[in-house]
Amino acid sequence: MQDFLKKITNLIEVKKLIALTVVYVFCGLAIFDKVDTAIFTNVVTLIVGYYFGQSTTRAALNDNKTE
Repeated sequence: MQDFLKKITNLIEVKKLIALTVVYVFCGLAIFDKVDTAIFTNVVTLIVGYYFGQSTTRAALNDNKTE
């Protein structure tokens, strides 16, 4: 249970909230056909790729520190 609460509190960071908000806004704009799908795909891929790459790098650095 503590691990679950820790993960939830980690979601409440300013950078993550901004990224999620941008993704949700672009999803809404794409649904109502207000933005081109190419732009939507680029923006969402950029944001998701950045955070996935950042978390992978952090995990690799933490593994190197423990060795």
